[in-house]
Amino acid sequence: MTHSLVCPETVSRVSSVLNRNTRQFGKKHLFDQDEETCWNSDQGPSQWVILEFPQRIRVSQLQIQFQGGFSSRLGRLEGSQGSEALSKIVDFYPEDNNSLQISCPAAEVDRLKVTFEDATDFFGRMVIYHLRVLGEKGIHAPPTAKLGGLRFHPRKLNFP
Repeated sequence: MTHSLVCPETVSRVSSVLNRNTRQFGKKHLFDQDEETCWNSDQGPSQWVILEFPQRIRVSQLQIQFQGGFSSRLGRLEGSQGSEALSKIVDFYPEDNNSLQISCPAAEVDRLKVTFEDATDFFGRMVIYHLRVLGEKGIHAPPTAKLGGLRFHPRKLNFP
């Protein structure tokens, strides 16, 4: 059964927060399921979110909802297991709108990094209302390919 893998034990970090105002724009708003809150990055050439899970997970879907005008033209999903270096899982190309965008990059990891480059905002700011990682906890699937020690199953992205 696929469900949200971000839990209270998941450690998250972000590249920046607008004006360092974590109360109003902090990383916790990425996962709170509240339509009225968001993570708002400060300006910069690229922004990122890192998630460290308390156990090995199998990602089956990544869901992102940007605010139109504050999205990214290029995203990269990287992952790793244990103390290994991050390896690229997939590049994705979000649309500059408010819709929930979905990619399907199956991967078995302990840590994920989502990097957002080529911002649609002139100053490089990102506004994200929801970031969801769906899949299964503690599952070990047979790999279809191997990159470093990272198991991944390449799939075509599905952005509505």
